[in-house]
Amino acid sequence: MRLRIAVAAAVTTVLGAGTAALAAGRYGSRFALKPAAEGPAPEGAVTVHSLTRDHVVLTRTGASARRGVYGLAADGTHATAGEITGRTPYSVTRRLLRTQEGALEPGTAVRVTPQAFTGDPRTALGLDFTDVEVPGDLGELPAWYLPGDRATWVITVHGFGATREQALSVLPALHRNRFPQLVLGYRGDPGAPASPDGISHLGHTEWRDLDAAMRYAVEYGAERIVLFGWSTGATMALRALAESPVRDRVNGLVLDSPVLDWEATVRAAAEANGVPAALMPLTVRAAEGRTDPHPEQVAAMADPGRITVPTLLLHGPDDKLAPWAASRELAARRPELVVLHTVPGAPHAAMWNADPAAYEETLRRFLTPLM
Repeated sequence: MRLRIAVAAAVTTVLGAGTAALAAGRYGSRFALKPAAEGPAPEGAVTVHSLTRDHVVLTRTGASARRGVYGLAADGTHATAGEITGRTPYSVTRRLLRTQEGALEPGTAVRVTPQAFTGDPRTALGLDFTDVEVPGDLGELPAWYLPGDRATWVITVHGFGATREQALSVLPALHRNRFPQLVLGYRGDPGAPASPDGISHLGHTEWRDLDAAMRYAVEYGAERIVLFGWSTGATMALRALAESPVRDRVNGLVLDSPVLDWEATVRAAAEANGVPAALMPLTVRAAEGRTDPHPEQVAAMADPGRITVPTLLLHGPDDKLAPWAASRELAARRPELVVLHTVPGAPHAAMWNADPAAYEETLRRFLTPLM
């Protein structure tokens, strides 16, 4: 009797530990698979100390002191801050380029975000567009269509923890080059069908929505297509190039901060949100179990042999979410097709923000032969 009781107690302990481990793993994995709207790794808020019509003084942190153009976001407020014009040991002064929503006030706590603009192409940038619906396998997908007079369409697809507003920063440059543009919202986005299981698959199921957008573009006159993706949107573009029924229409890829190492990104997202190192193996295992990625498909995303069209990689060494080693290797192994534009000092998906002029000139030179 004592032995049976001891065995039962031991089994209960093991099962309890297993349940706790499963719960811990699922808890950690949610940071990678259900990212927050402000991005996967918020760097904390900074305080607005003072402001004038065209300058804002912020608490000095690594995020607020970065070079370039960034958004300042709070509940009901969004502004765009430009170049740094002054520093003290405790504060940084930046040009205040515009306030699109609400109003900044001294004492306001704001997030410094790569999303420099908010709204739609007309309210944010003064660009004409049409709301369209793309038929997808889960339902109608919202998209912005910006007209252009070229036969090459550019389809933009946002990345991890973002919405289609992520594309707003590059729309003027594409518009100046007269490309028709389709800015896609996909499963899980506002106004789009929900993902069947309520989580992100880091591009490995979402690519089907990009495929739907490609078929829509062909139906409405696109002779050629450039796929432009950020983060997991870049993963979607690579998958669509390999598997879409209309992949022969793709004549170029633009990949900004691409997620080429699935496990490294899951680990980085969890770590940035405070998941302890001891839980990391469980977190990765839980993420794998919830998304069921096929190993061969994951590996194929970074396979240089799968690149068949000219590709522009925009990435840098300060990206902590999508390590850029895979981008460097991809560019080194396919120099005849892949160009790597290195952007130092920029966090994940903030390559445009660090130096908009250099980014847009690199983009123009790459796209000119593909027009």
